[in-house]
Amino acid sequence: MSQVVVLVPGALRGETGGQGRLTVPGGTTLGAVLDQLAVAWPRLERRIRDERGELRRYVNVYVNGEDCRAGAGQGMPVPEGAEIQVLPSVAGGSA
Repeated sequence: MSQVVVLVPGALRGETGGQGRLTVPGGTTLGAVLDQLAVAWPRLERRIRDERGELRRYVNVYVNGEDCRAGAGQGMPVPEGAEIQVLPSVAGGSA
């Protein structure tokens, strides 16, 4: 079975018991990988997707460095051994 690595930023590690690198069974699409993530870390998955299953606006997800929103969203293909990075958006203003 293929596997992928999900990189979790410090701001979300409370949902993973402090783990920054999660290895999950691979899926053919980002949505399938997030479904697998929901099985092992449901609280993390709820921080990534909303109650309708859509990616939250303030979370950016990259597959091998490519922004999934610029591609097919959750339908984005995820090759075996891919690295998925989850980044909450950072809001700020001028000083």
